[in-house]
Amino acid sequence: MKKSFIQLHIAVFLAGFTGIFGKLITLNEGLLVWYRLLITAATMWLLFFFTKKLQRISWKDIIRLTGVGFLAALHWVTFYGAIKYSNISVGVVCISAVGFFTAVIEPIITVKRLNKVEVALGLLVIAGIYIIFRFDPKYKIGIALGITCALLVSFVMIWMRGFIQRINPETVLTYQLSGGFLLLSACMPFYLHYFPTSYIIPVAKDWVWLFILAWLCSVLAFQLTGYALKKLSAFTVNLSFNLEPVYGILFAFLFYNEGKDLNVSFFIGLAIIIISLVLHILYLKRNAASGK
Repeated sequence: MKKSFIQLHIAVFLAGFTGIFGKLITLNEGLLVWYRLLITAATMWLLFFFTKKLQRISWKDIIRLTGVGFLAALHWVTFYGAIKYSNISVGVVCISAVGFFTAVIEPIITVKRLNKVEVALGLLVIAGIYIIFRFDPKYKIGIALGITCALLVSFVMIWMRGFIQRINPETVLTYQLSGGFLLLSACMPFYLHYFPTSYIIPVAKDWVWLFILAWLCSVLAFQLTGYALKKLSAFTVNLSFNLEPVYGILFAFLFYNEGKDLNVSFFIGLAIIIISLVLHILYLKRNAASGK
């Protein structure tokens, strides 16, 4: 269990950089995700094929993983859209809503009893996001996209956990991201029609950031998350990812000095979200001590 938590939090730390890369890469959100998936999927096929970590799976599983991969692709599009329509801090903090969505959706999908503590902690996060939105409505488009992203990723994590219980993480991630890339590719002509851009080929600087994003924040971080999901619940993983906005905001303050653009309500909301994370850690420790 301890090893799983260490793997999870390394993945969360790496994920904290994704907002920074979303700002550094000048492509629009759709193309950014398309290139990220292209590099990530190609890397995984090469890496895991030659290391013999890919399992044979049924066509039924491939089709299902493709669907989950498409949801993952959409969650990235909405995530980077949130950043580009607001800023890094607002975009990443909305991801914290994933804890609430998971607490409500996971019992329905897995047919288990609703955990009132998890729902309460999730609602605490929603309250923090509401305070940010209520007193700073100029970021409403970015917040709406960020909350949509959180809803999508909650489904991804829940369904991924089911696959990872019987298929190794490398195989799950390779087929998932490859399927997401193929379906997103089919959608790109329509996307570019409604969201036109002046260029679709990344400049040299963008290629550098895309490869770093794909290899560190995707290939490595996804592997670590996959291993953590074998031992930890989807809710625990998703709520732990509430640290992602904390890291993301710290990096945004450090590299972009975003603190000067945020008002007191943002920090009040952020404090509430951090409190929810601390309470969740205490809750897990109490359950572990009592053997639950």
